[in-house]
Amino acid sequence: MSDRFDCKNCNESLYGRKYILAEDNPHCIPCYDRLYANTCQECKEIIGHNAKELFYENRHYHEHCFRCFRCDRSLADEPFTSQDDALVCSDCYRNEFSSKCVACDKTVMPGSRMLEYDGSTWHEDCFACHGCEKPIGTEAFIPDKNNYYCVPCYEGRFAPQCSHCKKALTKGGVTYKDEVWHKECFLCTGCKTPLAGQPFTSQGESPYCVKCFSNLYAKKCAGCNTAITGFGDGKYVSFQERQWHQPCFKCSRCSVSLVGSGFFPDRDLILCTDCNNED
Repeated sequence: MSDRFDCKNCNESLYGRKYILAEDNPHCIPCYDRLYANTCQECKEIIGHNAKELFYENRHYHEHCFRCFRCDRSLADEPFTSQDDALVCSDCYRNEFSSKCVACDKTVMPGSRMLEYDGSTWHEDCFACHGCEKPIGTEAFIPDKNNYYCVPCYEGRFAPQCSHCKKALTKGGVTYKDEVWHKECFLCTGCKTPLAGQPFTSQGESPYCVKCFSNLYAKKCAGCNTAITGFGDGKYVSFQERQWHQPCFKCSRCSVSLVGSGFFPDRDLILCTDCNNED
């Protein structure tokens, strides 16, 4: 007796019948279509094993269902695109959905190279610099009102110059005393450390970091003998050519704060009222 040759799913004999191998197992045609055939995106029916199937963006179609949803023409051999998951032929898309180039006022055809910016569309070759009139393409550009410039044209026409290196400053930067610098060009006059984002002060027209200003120009506190810079020290007290940080302005004997209180100088000392009365 010969071995049985049955459908893997329904177990019916396949002798004398058509069958299809799936996952290395034979299946009768009805079982294969039910288990493995794809469903048409358009008509929602099974795409049988003997039907011509088209595939687009993870969606499956019968050949006769692969049509423009506007004019119903077959797209099997036509250029097309999609609009909200619906297939559209190039003619319908151009007439109903495509944008017009703001430069030449002609339609931007589906699939053509274009550029979109701030709600407007251009053919790639139409998006040109307002200065040199060369197509900008994928290069960097700078908008100015309703015009667009390539970087060299914009720098040459509009960009301010860095006070240090005299090169164009197109973004960011530092403004100090009505002049502009690149961040990397705004340096301490003393140690040449970049000052952008750091506390700094000035002596005359020259900027200094806190450390250099303290070493070169700041007065010393008579209490702690460190520089009075105004950065992190709060206010200070000045008396007879001497200065104190407010926290350092204390009675020389009992260390009570003298800020806002009466005090008495005693040679190099400053005394609170009580300590002065004890004398």
